[in-house]
Amino acid sequence: MNSKTSLAVISALGIAAGAGYWGGQRSQPPVAAVASSASQAPAKKILFYRNPMGLADTSPVPKKDAMGMEYVAVFDSDKDEVPADSPKPANQIKISTEKVQKLGVRTELASLRSLDRTVRAAGRIEPDERRTYTISPKFEGYIERLHINATGQPVAKGQPLFEVYSPELVSAQREYNIATQGVRSLKDAGSEAHAGMQQLAEASLLRLKNWDVSDAQVTALGESGETKHTLTFRSPVNGIVTEKKALQGMRFMPGEALYQIADLSAVWVVADVFEQDIGLVKVGAVATVKINAYPDKVFKGAISYVYPMLKAETRTIPVRVELANPGLLLKPGMFAELELSVGANIKVVTVPISAMIDSGTRRIVLVQVGEGRFEPREVTLGARTDSYVAVTQGVKEGESVVVAANFLIDAESNLRAAISGFGQPAGVQPDVAATAPVVVAPAAHAGH
Repeated sequence: MNSKTSLAVISALGIAAGAGYWGGQRSQPPVAAVASSASQAPAKKILFYRNPMGLADTSPVPKKDAMGMEYVAVFDSDKDEVPADSPKPANQIKISTEKVQKLGVRTELASLRSLDRTVRAAGRIEPDERRTYTISPKFEGYIERLHINATGQPVAKGQPLFEVYSPELVSAQREYNIATQGVRSLKDAGSEAHAGMQQLAEASLLRLKNWDVSDAQVTALGESGETKHTLTFRSPVNGIVTEKKALQGMRFMPGEALYQIADLSAVWVVADVFEQDIGLVKVGAVATVKINAYPDKVFKGAISYVYPMLKAETRTIPVRVELANPGLLLKPGMFAELELSVGANIKVVTVPISAMIDSGTRRIVLVQVGEGRFEPREVTLGARTDSYVAVTQGVKEGESVVVAANFLIDAESNLRAAISGFGQPAGVQPDVAATAPVVVAPAAHAGH
């Protein structure tokens, strides 16, 4: 009786297990059906491939950049992130509003304005070369006496500088005296003799004048008839002795410079203007000059000359400004700061200097095209001031450009592009069927 009962229980359990297995098979779809449904999932459509470093370059087919990084695929599902009127949707950078606030992004509208610019240059005070004189006798002699014996000493026009003795000068004076006496003695003689003596006197006089003997000294020599042992040299101008080589008793040769005198009532400011600014400098423009020694004074003068040669070692071109120097406040050798205001009457589209991202080969401006969306634009620049720069191409009036945190946005976009470029090759999408869950059916009961 017990064996019959046990057999009945075992049979009931087997029937229950078979019924459960059959019900489970009906509720679970087969493996082929699962794979088929996964393969029917709609695949994303690739629009194009963009540069992984965020550069303005796209491709319709997969490719690599110069560094070997795969271009990043852009799908049709990403179209909602790009405005419909954007000319280059691949160039745009999308950053969340929260990230924009954390980065401290600020924008400013590109606007029309006339650029008033100040060209600044460092310079120095120099004597006016047209007011500099050198005292150099044209004959050989000796310095008998010095009247001016110190460098830097002021002198007045006609003031005695030094006295010289020269045998040639004494001989020339004697010839002139003899010739003038002969002219007077042959006044009543024949015309030929008188004319010959007159020519000799004129030749002697010309010789003295060529040696810089003044008219007053020649007149005194002719009236007295006495030969002077020494000749006095006088200052030709009011000025300052800037160089003195004459010494008491020294011998000098013809043409040797003994004194140099400069008239400092007017001076030059020679300033070195950088090469990129020289096109703004025009002759006749009024410049402002500041001297460190006189911080409370401002000197104004006109640019009189732009030198034709560039200094290769500094890439600068000298320009000259003429300044009046009342009271001799401006002294040669002083440093000067030159400022020249240049401006244009035409208004141009400008953006702040801080909006520029200069890579060395290209200049980029980030334009805000929507909330959290930024587009890098390559621009062509024109004139600039300390705060603004003219944009001739790339940005229009009224467009909003990023003026703060633009480097952070650029770094953020490049980082994302680099990370995405190191993933799987662009254009190769995951196989949905391969990644779909696989349901493994339990093994069949040995009895079936």
